[in-house]
Amino acid sequence: MAASNQQLTKRMREVGLTQEELAEAMNRAIEQVTGKPGTVSARTIHNLTSGKTRWPQAKQRMALEAVFGCSAMELGFVPHARSAVDYPMSRAQQTKEEPVLRRSFLTATSIAALSPAALGAASSSGRVGQSDVNMLAAQFALIIADDNKSGGTHQVEQDAIGWAQRALHLQKTRPASQRVRGRLYGLAAAFTGSALWAAIDGGRLDQALRHLNEAVALAGLSGDASMQFRVWGHAGALYRHMGQYTSALAADEAAKRTRAARDPLYASLVHARTAVHHADLHDRQATLRCLGLAETALSRADTEAPRPAWLSFYDSAELHLLALTATTTLGLWEEAEAHAHHTLARLRPDMKRNRALTLAYLAHAQLGQREPELAVATAHKIPDAARHGRTARLLNTFGHRLHTLAPHAPATREWFEKELL
Repeated sequence: MAASNQQLTKRMREVGLTQEELAEAMNRAIEQVTGKPGTVSARTIHNLTSGKTRWPQAKQRMALEAVFGCSAMELGFVPHARSAVDYPMSRAQQTKEEPVLRRSFLTATSIAALSPAALGAASSSGRVGQSDVNMLAAQFALIIADDNKSGGTHQVEQDAIGWAQRALHLQKTRPASQRVRGRLYGLAAAFTGSALWAAIDGGRLDQALRHLNEAVALAGLSGDASMQFRVWGHAGALYRHMGQYTSALAADEAAKRTRAARDPLYASLVHARTAVHHADLHDRQATLRCLGLAETALSRADTEAPRPAWLSFYDSAELHLLALTATTTLGLWEEAEAHAHHTLARLRPDMKRNRALTLAYLAHAQLGQREPELAVATAHKIPDAARHGRTARLLNTFGHRLHTLAPHAPATREWFEKELL
């Protein structure tokens, strides 16, 4: 008897899809690319989840990837021996030589976000149903994936706002059940929150403040405690970048008051963020206490429990990255270096933005221990494509510190010569 596909089943629970709803979402994804509806049925999905189908046919495979925003192998499928050589292990490893069909699915989902037709009206009249919600949820997963890869680019921000507008358009212009309306408000809040985070990450704080006001209102209308927690977390980050550290702590307290914070995983995240904000206020004792609470809560969390897709970023690597941020702010350079190495050892391959951030922080920690040659070598490991937003600001500060602490070191001359190229 074939083993059931636990990964796919878990993803379906996280997004809230039944077998019938996933079949409909896949058929619409296929139609978006080919112009013809797919023929996926609930029976097809049963075969996928039960393990009877170990490697879906190409269209089904690409539709699954479009719906969930990850590779088929990450959904628990195993390629046939003849396919394994050519099939990429993850979206992050895909190359220009990937099949035309795969490119069609992935580019179609990106183009749709910019299409006036997609933003202006729903594809059909009548009630908004779960299938509309599912397609928006799939696009949200793609926005999250783009942010993990690229960070706070203007394109991610604009794409997110476009999809928020579509969710609100559906809510305003078509009849729907109260449950679906709540989901639409929640998705509009989710997309607006992603735009808010992209603007923060890219240093566009005026735009971020406008997105925050909208996201708070939408999250409140949705009644979704998880989304309210997410928006307050982004609010804390924005206030931190604006230098309003006590307001950042107030946002943390608001997140703690949500129902979502009863879950140890959420509690761990908000404790870690609170540690960062205490560090900004130079309160070492409170910082270390909150990091301890975050670690304890994470150890109690059931990591297999179904949770929203946006929370998938939080794990032990992210906890160490937040600890790295806090200890860097406090100038605890040895502790910061240790957290940096723990982060790099645990980061998922798709978290490219966080890898660049970690390397930038690690360079600061090494410089703080009077190792300019090692620090410069670390900073040079950051790809040019990742040198924007927070990473660029960290590297700019690194250059100033390098010049101050080791003005005549050969590594300092090497750094500035390369930076001027």
